[in-house]
Amino acid sequence: MIYFPNAKINIGLQVTGKRKDGYHDIETVFYPVYLTDILEVIPLSNNDRGEDCFVNTGDQVDTDPSDNLCVRAWHELSKIMSIPKVKIHLHKIIPSGAGLGGGSSNAAFVLMALNDLFNLNIPVSRLAEVAGRIGSDCPFFLYNKPVLAVGRGNVFKEVKVDLAGIHIIIVSPRININTALAYKEVNIHEHAESLEDVIKKDPVNWQDEIVNDFEHVIFEKYPEICHIKKKMLSAGAFYSSMTGSGSAVYGLYKEKVDLKPLKDEFPGLFIWEGIL
Repeated sequence: MIYFPNAKINIGLQVTGKRKDGYHDIETVFYPVYLTDILEVIPLSNNDRGEDCFVNTGDQVDTDPSDNLCVRAWHELSKIMSIPKVKIHLHKIIPSGAGLGGGSSNAAFVLMALNDLFNLNIPVSRLAEVAGRIGSDCPFFLYNKPVLAVGRGNVFKEVKVDLAGIHIIIVSPRININTALAYKEVNIHEHAESLEDVIKKDPVNWQDEIVNDFEHVIFEKYPEICHIKKKMLSAGAFYSSMTGSGSAVYGLYKEKVDLKPLKDEFPGLFIWEGIL
């Protein structure tokens, strides 16, 4: 079975406190973006010894295959259901370590694929429990609808954010940000308004009111990421932001944008354009 795990962007990311469990309380909006990887999951044949049960083509994921989130998804589901071994082929397109949720999406789609492939009939709510053991944002990709995420990013509330027809450009400088280190250095402070209230405003007003608290930390270390955001805005974006703890930056535009100036400005970087 072939699936197309998609990316997400964060619209705003407020870090509101440190939790007793070592995580941070956050407030963010996850929004699905149809920049996708390609995922194939097939049962292992009786003659297959099981070598190369995970194959990675395209961009290479910098982890041991046994630690890949796709493989973890199979292991987590096998703890509650008796399922055959499978071969997983992941063709990676979504940049890793960029705040786009590619790894979590891959894992969520493996869970969906296993559910379909073996007719397990597991409800989405139960799959979400399994996904939550893999990553805080992993359950989001089972629903793939805009949500306000609070707690450590694992408590979801539907939110009405209509960006239908809006053009989006994502630029990844291919800088792999260590999320744990970013959280250690981020500034925790009170915000004048909750993101839940601000997100209801007209998107054309978001730039001055919706913030990603990680930008200050990441921009100071990697000025080139800040430069990408400035170029997005100068190219006509009504809103531009780093997504997650970085390093990818996206811009939202009312009309299609000529990508040539951006490609000339950032040769060799990952640049993707789509419509929300």
